[in-house]
Amino acid sequence: MKKRSKVGNGYQNIGYLLIAPGFIIYALFVLLPILWTVFMSFTDYNLKTFSFVGLSNYIQLFKDATFGKSVINTIVYSLITIPVTMALSLFLATLLNQKIRGKGFFRTLFYMPNIFSMVAVSMAWLYLFDTHNGILNRLLGAVGLSPVGWVTSTSTALLSVAIMSIWNMTGYNMILFLSGLQSIPEYLYEAASIDGATRWKKFVKITIPQLAPTTFFVFVMACINSFQVFGQVLILTNGGPLNSTTTIAHQIYKNGFEYYKMGYASSQAVVLLLIILAITLVNFKYGRSDN
Repeated sequence: MKKRSKVGNGYQNIGYLLIAPGFIIYALFVLLPILWTVFMSFTDYNLKTFSFVGLSNYIQLFKDATFGKSVINTIVYSLITIPVTMALSLFLATLLNQKIRGKGFFRTLFYMPNIFSMVAVSMAWLYLFDTHNGILNRLLGAVGLSPVGWVTSTSTALLSVAIMSIWNMTGYNMILFLSGLQSIPEYLYEAASIDGATRWKKFVKITIPQLAPTTFFVFVMACINSFQVFGQVLILTNGGPLNSTTTIAHQIYKNGFEYYKMGYASSQAVVLLLIILAITLVNFKYGRSDN
């Protein structure tokens, strides 16, 4: 067997040294908190007392009707926001990829909601959704319609949170789709034009297949983000009315930082981690274009 040269070993050691800070940061701020959360999920900790309780938190978790409701709400929220956001983002990206005047301005305009603070944005939408003085109900009143309890009714509260989230996330996904569109070779469209293909044919036969990697990435990130929805829920509804908008992340916050059930909140966080991990693995297994 050939011995590896000292020069090669030296470069390899330098490589390990260069990537070491990244691994250390990842271990301290990602791996260690995850492992600590898993450990805490087997304890009863309320900032005063600490005891090991085994699987008691998980047993309680699966009997907790409120947590079950939060899982259902999170799934429903995801089923609303993900397809609508992706479709709207792709539509805007396709539109702003054309040779139109002011497209730079409109790209910036649509992207801006994503850079605003979620708290500030949620407060603004809270005023829009206000039952008595909100702009949306004033517009409904102007056309003779009755006001809607956007965030105070169990039938519309979750939808209202989803609408705000769609407005907030569309611009970010639009930029991703736009970058994907601009990477598609122009000669594909030119060849299709020579063959007499319509715009719709070009979109279906060229754009959609060529955008598959971008679509996959957007979908995976949208799934992860939707299952972690928290800020807009806390500001707009605080999980109400009657837990109709509470989500998994919201329940983790309430149990951990309002009721100080750190161990129980950790078990909920572990379940959320497992759900997101499962969704991601399924997407990578069946959603990639090279499968």
